[in-house]
Amino acid sequence: MIRGSFFQRDPLTCARELIGTELVWGECAGIVVETEAYLAENDEACHAFFRPSVRAFIQRNDGGAAYVYLNYGVHWMLNALVKGGSADGFVLIRALEPTRGIELMQQRRGVSDIRQLCSGPGKLTKALEITSADDERDLCEDARHCFVQASDGRADVVADLRIGITRSADLPWRFTLRGNRFISRPVKLKI
Repeated sequence: MIRGSFFQRDPLTCARELIGTELVWGECAGIVVETEAYLAENDEACHAFFRPSVRAFIQRNDGGAAYVYLNYGVHWMLNALVKGGSADGFVLIRALEPTRGIELMQQRRGVSDIRQLCSGPGKLTKALEITSADDERDLCEDARHCFVQASDGRADVVADLRIGITRSADLPWRFTLRGNRFISRPVKLKI
């Protein structure tokens, strides 16, 4: 299980290094194949930029806490709080390659194509049944809700522009596992 010290660095490093880890959520799990980094300060795309409640969330929680919010009133989004390094912020978990609990995920999502189960942040939260009840959950203490390091700890990561935002959209802070077919959208940049 990845411990809290992992989340005591900057969000870009954490977002990149979460690629290739496994997210365990109850009976289900998947390899993290896509993330995005958000800085708590000077990043207009981050909720902390314009929401005092998010700044309060950062103050009262340790790194590794789940920040779960409803996007456009439709989809829950799972983020991990990054705190204690050179900059505070969040890592949005954008896509997983399912590894366990696939039938349960298919039931929850109402789709059979394994590539469609978790190929986007709203899809993966529905497949894993993540809701506002999981907000502020410590992702570093419970073996049923955590990240687990891959056996070798290395992944071939590609940086790209973040998706679905209009502010600070020019930053290459989206990270994907090179060549993976479970990411939400194809990579545009070749950084």
